[in-house]
Amino acid sequence: MSGPEELRCMLLRGGTSKGAYFLAGDLPAEPAERDDLLLRVMGSPDPRQIDGLGGAHPLTSKVAVVSVSADPAADIDYLFLQVGVERAEVSDRQNCGNLLAGVGPFAVERGLVEPGEEGRTSVRIRMLNSGDLAVVSFPTEDGRVLYTGSAEISGVPGTAAPVIVEFPRGSGPLLPTGHARDTVAGIAVTCVDNGMPTVLVTASSLDVTGYETPKDLEEDLALADRLREIRLEAGKLMGLGDVENATVPKVTLLAPPRAGGAVTTRTFIPVRCHTSIGVLGAASVAAGLRVEGGVGETVARLPEHGDRLRIEHPTGYLDIESGLAYGPGGVPEARRTAVVRTARKIFDGTVFPRPAGAAHQP
Repeated sequence: MSGPEELRCMLLRGGTSKGAYFLAGDLPAEPAERDDLLLRVMGSPDPRQIDGLGGAHPLTSKVAVVSVSADPAADIDYLFLQVGVERAEVSDRQNCGNLLAGVGPFAVERGLVEPGEEGRTSVRIRMLNSGDLAVVSFPTEDGRVLYTGSAEISGVPGTAAPVIVEFPRGSGPLLPTGHARDTVAGIAVTCVDNGMPTVLVTASSLDVTGYETPKDLEEDLALADRLREIRLEAGKLMGLGDVENATVPKVTLLAPPRAGGAVTTRTFIPVRCHTSIGVLGAASVAAGLRVEGGVGETVARLPEHGDRLRIEHPTGYLDIESGLAYGPGGVPEARRTAVVRTARKIFDGTVFPRPAGAAHQP
């Protein structure tokens, strides 16, 4: 396949991820041609991604494709693409709440959205991967995005301007299987989707503590086999079909909190263990912890008042506001989800993809 020899690109850190942001019009419209181009841009497949923009980890091998939305409920359309590191694959089967934090600023930078007049700009975003909506608000001044500020998030050094990401209730069921608890591969789980299909499992049920480092968990081959078994079976129960080559559902291990939060987590994406936790993954965890009868009941310590939960992860914590309501028949529904993130523009310029058809050995 062929593609442009150069194209406009902006690299932004969004939350605890980093990605290449493109205008949809700057990429090929045909998905196969687009994906081939993005693999060459990111330097995949190669465990080091030495010949492209990728950072040799799923958290830094991400792409956001942005355009003006035709949906009257949204200003911007955002397509997230997960680019494989060691495999020549590009997946659109999930959202990314971390890169979402950079979509609003990128839209202003590219002139797709006019900055607000009150020192803050709000952008309504349709996430094309799922059709769900989000509102992202961030500071602007004199027509420019402000990236400097005092907000601090775990997993990112220093401080930056706060980006408020709020999610209205999604269109799908919070519990895709219809149950607060299922037995999958002989293990009790809670399957939840509050923006990210996620399987909640107590760490102790898999003979780990849930406090291990991501590296130690990744090196546990017996655990990897069990997680794969759980993912494959849970994916079918959740209506996702065969997820062997998909990045969802994620599996999150739960353990009692150690630093005053609601729960300790270790999340697999889907094989590598996340060094923190994704925004939408945290949204699903937070909602799942509040489901009566879910597996989180045995390990979580929920606050007596308010919607805010602190989700502990390997490099700190993420604070998220998550509330549930119960609809007809006592079916739980996500009422509100909001989180503070930060974003930073790293570079804006021209990227030169690896030539099409060039031999590339990992």
